[in-house]
Amino acid sequence: MSVHNPFLTLAAPGIGGLQPYQPGKPLAELERELGIRDAIKLASNENPLGPGPLARRAAAAALEELGRYPDGSGFALRQALAKRHGVPEAAITLGNGSNDVLDLIARTFLSPGQESLFSEHAFAVYPLCTQAVGAVARIAPARHYGHDLEAMRALVSARTRVVWIANPNNPTGTWLAAEPLHRFLKGLPDHCIAVVDEAYAEYVQEADYPDATAWLNELPNLIVTRTFSKVHGLAALRVGYGISDPQLAELLNRVRQPFNVNAVAQVAARAALEDADHVAASVRLNRAGMAQLTEGCRRLGLGYLPSVGNFLTIDLGQPAAPIEQALLHKGCIVRSVANYGLPQHLRVTIGTESENARFLTALASVLQP
Repeated sequence: MSVHNPFLTLAAPGIGGLQPYQPGKPLAELERELGIRDAIKLASNENPLGPGPLARRAAAAALEELGRYPDGSGFALRQALAKRHGVPEAAITLGNGSNDVLDLIARTFLSPGQESLFSEHAFAVYPLCTQAVGAVARIAPARHYGHDLEAMRALVSARTRVVWIANPNNPTGTWLAAEPLHRFLKGLPDHCIAVVDEAYAEYVQEADYPDATAWLNELPNLIVTRTFSKVHGLAALRVGYGISDPQLAELLNRVRQPFNVNAVAQVAARAALEDADHVAASVRLNRAGMAQLTEGCRRLGLGYLPSVGNFLTIDLGQPAAPIEQALLHKGCIVRSVANYGLPQHLRVTIGTESENARFLTALASVLQP
């Protein structure tokens, strides 16, 4: 469609080949289009519990100050995050969701003729923000649907400026253990910024899964990104952050827009950090829901990609798009992931027990010959 846009010749070079990011269909839109009531949405990796009580109360209280601009530096939230991660406040970069931080990294460290590197099936924002600044995307082939670090290492060149690693990865749910990831990061040349995207970290329970922030003192070119949209349930408020060497953060903050994290988001995120009970309840629900969905897949004779996130990517063994559409008519919003190179797979967010059961019933009915 964009090739017919009369303003395309005025746009920056990388914009011509871009397609807008396609978010999951909102519940209200589906219900309006199809006349469906009580639809469920398992498409956007949201926490089915939503925010915890501490964040809800903090957000409600903050509504009294909507006439005021937020703290542009996010001082109190940065202070709380610095304390949580054991880093200086100057190491924190706040974002309008962690996607915003990823975009800041691209705009700060990539330019035309330079390269960024990521894995096949990796998060869609990496190629999007790379191309938007006119840089070149190098894509390493996946291994068992996850990051092949040796294949990635082979693509590092003198032009590589940013290496993106999602751990765990969306949409595959695959993850990297501490030792191979640390070895890979340590072997990167000094001209490469390494980004470890840990949006789903709080859900991971494997013993050798690393918290990459522990390596910041040793690896000065490392940036770790986190979000409040997943386990903390604050997706609508859009707040995430990066943790890095303060000198890297200082460059990112030169590019960061003022007031990019609103006041309600800042206070809700601070409160969410203190709500360990809500995080624990979210993780328990996710673990139970993952078992429910994987058992359901086995009963239906379907394969799936083992996941440590809050979603499961199911191998239908046939094109997923028609199944996705059929499920919409059953009131179930899920996500086909052909845009990630997985045309036969559906990504399904872990919901409540009843939502998971409803999805499995709907899937069984649309798969019947």
